[in-house]
Amino acid sequence: MSPILRELLRSALAILLALCAFSVAAQAWPSRTIRLIVPQAPGGANDVVSRLMAVSLGAALKQTVIIENRPGAGALLGTNIAATAEPDGYTLLAFGDANTFPSTIKLSQRDPLTSFTPITLMGTGVHVLVAHPSLPAKNLGEVLALARQDPKALSAALPSLTGPQFVALETIKTRAGVQIAAIPYKGGGQAVQDVMSGQVKLGLLGMAPVLNHIRTGKLKAIAVTGRNRTALLPDVPTVAESGFPDFETTQWLGLVAPAGTPQVVIARLHREIQNIAREPAFVEKLGSFGLDSTTSASPAEFGKMIREEIERWPVVLKAAGVTME
Repeated sequence: MSPILRELLRSALAILLALCAFSVAAQAWPSRTIRLIVPQAPGGANDVVSRLMAVSLGAALKQTVIIENRPGAGALLGTNIAATAEPDGYTLLAFGDANTFPSTIKLSQRDPLTSFTPITLMGTGVHVLVAHPSLPAKNLGEVLALARQDPKALSAALPSLTGPQFVALETIKTRAGVQIAAIPYKGGGQAVQDVMSGQVKLGLLGMAPVLNHIRTGKLKAIAVTGRNRTALLPDVPTVAESGFPDFETTQWLGLVAPAGTPQVVIARLHREIQNIAREPAFVEKLGSFGLDSTTSASPAEFGKMIREEIERWPVVLKAAGVTME
């Protein structure tokens, strides 16, 4: 046997052994705890949905799924940690609309299409403009009137300085010609607390962390950002109804894994999450947070959606007259 042929056979054998080891490892997955990184602080929509999914997913996989909150830098800290994690199926990332925002991508210097392997959507919803009960405004028109009277009077809490909540606030300000200071947080949880305490008079947040506080009167709902009113708050008008035709922002939350995670693992996760998302108890619980239980038909379909969102944002920003610093 020639030396060249011998070397080719040796290389082929090494590749075959590596593939066999990969297959065995994939079949054994999961054999230990899985971490689900939430790049926001506890209490926000991403955190609430992820914790709910972690319990059901852990039961389905017969392994513990722990939530690891890694807030910071507008969700970039946790996102980058997940992107550089070992792609072995034991690290997942709560991935949402803000991850496809132009400034997020630019600051992270990571392409979400190549840094992660998509799994599926978990939930969708709308945002809501809320106010501290002491604010003397019952609707968006009255809020804007206050802002016109005193350009320094109002500020609004946001879960971060990226994503649809930022776009919603900036669009309203630009179209109305008013000043409302944006106050970014490391997630929705602390933002909600500061609006409830009156430290910040307004908040533009996901429905999940504010719905119960609206129902108990600790927060006042001013407007919702969806195309139509929500059945959860039927008496609260949309921003579009309040003088901003065609206005709409939505919220979506999903799961991704580091790029290179075995496809057999991705397929298993997608299948289990689809099953969980159809369970009446899960649907009801998610609904109580103001979110719809929504999954992607396939990981590829979720990847397509992420790509479309990345392409959509620059168009939305330009149409809204919003510029990023």
